[in-house]
This record gives sequence, structure tokens and C-alpha cells, in this order.
Amino acid sequence: MIIITGATGQLGSGVVEHLLARIPADRIGVSVRDIAKAGDLAQRGVRVRQGDFDDPASLTYAFEGASQVLVVSGPADARPHRTAIEAATAAGAERILYTSHMGANPASPFVPMPSHAETEQDLRASGVAFTALRNGFYATTAVRFVSQALETGTLVAPEDGPVSWTAHADLAEIAAVALSEEGRLDGITAPLTGPEALDLADVAAIASELTGREITRVTVPDEEWVAGMVSHGVPEQQARFLLGMFEASRRGEFAEVGLTLGELLGRKPTALRELLADTLTS
Repeated sequence: MIIITGATGQLGSGVVEHLLARIPADRIGVSVRDIAKAGDLAQRGVRVRQGDFDDPASLTYAFEGASQVLVVSGPADARPHRTAIEAATAAGAERILYTSHMGANPASPFVPMPSHAETEQDLRASGVAFTALRNGFYATTAVRFVSQALETGTLVAPEDGPVSWTAHADLAEIAAVALSEEGRLDGITAPLTGPEALDLADVAAIASELTGREITRVTVPDEEWVAGMVSHGVPEQQARFLLGMFEASRRGEFAEVGLTLGELLGRKPTALRELLADTLTS
């Protein structure tokens, strides 16, 4: 049985849908915090069990009979992921897959990236076959920036760098490929990214073209941006967490445009312009 964690989230639910198109439902199980949110999957024949990374005993139950487990990354902390890896190994899973990140790097200023790097080390040490899917930076973040900018006409943020924004749907499809075609993706993958790297000035320009409204990219100093976020009610710790994303992007950590995602999909990955067009016109 193939087990997917986080199966009610945006990525996990997409993976399940693609798997259902590939293999029988009775070969799929999901581990979710709230089983009520997965009622539709249970009705379609998917095994639904409650599982929480913070509760190892629940994972023992959720992972029972697993041949493969997809650990969809959650908090910016390697410990819960390690718990899931240990539970998958104890359940007898022959292969563990993990949604890592193209920017996985122990020295990154963006907190989730060292966590991803640490989890990749845990996978190596697990003693079972593994796949670390080095996903591109989710394009939903850029869409969120644009949605906020449309309210004011300005996209205000610290200095940034190019990012190869990547669609959740494309990454969900490839995770399903990796699960259903064993051996297709082994070990740590090449970056699975969108077709181009764009900074926020590029994003603002695309949004302006699509909406016919002028959206201006405004760059502010790091500390000024943090202070502004705090003044709007964002806890300082959270603001500095987000600042790390900009610091990493201007170091080029999310700029690589890889070919692997398109090769696996058999088509060009979804461009940010397409996602913005769908969002802004819906």
C-alpha cells in the first residue's frame, strides 16, 4: 500500500488525485490529522487513517502495511519529518519519498532550507530506498504577493532575486509518477522547477499586463520592511522568518531553472503567467 501524508493539503490532495488515475484506490492510504476532511477519499475507496507527525503512535497505525510512504513536508523543523521516517521504516516500508526543496541547504538564511537538508540526511541514514523530491518554490507565494499588491497598486518587499516559481499541480503529478513507477526517481532529484526564473519586478510587470492596472515594485530596506510587518500585527519572529526567504532568493538559492520537471511531465511546466492569468481572471 502507498501511504500519503498531508493528503488534505494542496500538494498532498493533488498527489492522491493523480495516483487514483494510475492505480486502484484500495492500494492507496492517507495519513491525515483530521479524518473528517478526507471523507470523500474514504467514499472513493482510499484507506483513511488519522496520523500526526507529533504523535508517533498515530503514525504506527496510519502507516500499517505500507510499501511506500510519501512524507509531505510540513513545519520548518526536521524533527517531525524524522519521526515520520522512523515510523515508515518501522512499518516495513521499502521506500520513503519526501517533498524536499530545490533550495535545500544547511547554510541557507531561510529556515525551511536547512530543515530540508537535514531531512535528506535522515533519509540517507534510514537504511531504505528513498526519493527526495527537490521541488521548486511554490508559485502560490508569488500569486499571494500579487493579490496583496492589487489592493494598493504597489508590491512592497525587501530586495529579492529570481525564483523559478513552480505550480503545485505539476509537482503533485510528478510525485504520483515517482510513487507509481518505482525506480523512476531515486535518491535526491535534480531541481523540479518551473520554466523561468522571475524576480518580483518581473512578477509585478506580468500582473500589470494581465490586469491593465499599474503595479509598481517598491524595494524597502530589510529592517524597514520588518518594522512595517510588525506594525501591521505580524509577530516579529514571523516577519524575520519571511525575511529569510528574500535573503535566500537574492543569494540565488531559488534561481535555477531545471529541465527535469518538463522531461518527466512530457510537456513544458506551467508558467507563472498562466497561473496568474487563471487567478486574476477567475
